Amino acid sequence: MRRRSALGTAAAALAGALTLAGCSGSGSDSDPGSGSSKAELSVSGPYIPQPVSADMAAGFLTITNKGGAEDALTSVTSDVAGQITMHSTVGGAMQEKSSFAIPAHGQLVFKSGGNHLMFEKLKHKPEQGQTVTVKLTFAESGPLTVEMPVKSATYNPSTGH
Repeated sequence: MRRRSALGTAAAALAGALTLAGCSGSGSDSDPGSGSSKAELSVSGPYIPQPVSADMAAGFLTITNKGGAEDALTSVTSDVAGQITMHSTVGGAMQEKSSFAIPAHGQLVFKSGGNHLMFEKLKHKPEQGQTVTVKLTFAESGPLTVEMPVKSATYNPSTGH
């Protein structure tokens, strides 16, 4: 009887060890098959206020990350502009940034008076009612293509005007 008990205990210990070994790594950030350990990005509220100048425009949107890993927006491109730069605004001072972190289970917000996109060297001036296609490139996730409607120069997303 004692031998069966020892075998049962050994079998239980082995099963437990195998279970733990099977878990190690399955939730790690390096495993691309683990849904909760990678960024899950989506975009909402994109728009461009109709530019007042013929060569420069601003762009705003929100990137939401529902995943369990941080990512970073590293570049933005569009056929409408020679280049698009990313800027932060802190205390009224604008500073160009090469990337923006998107926290796990968080958001990156580009809004008037804060972080924003600058469409520079416009190839043509976007007009209200048109849509501008933009490609967002990230450090880890695949690129996202976003359609940004051109709104009135005084558009405010909180009021819809």
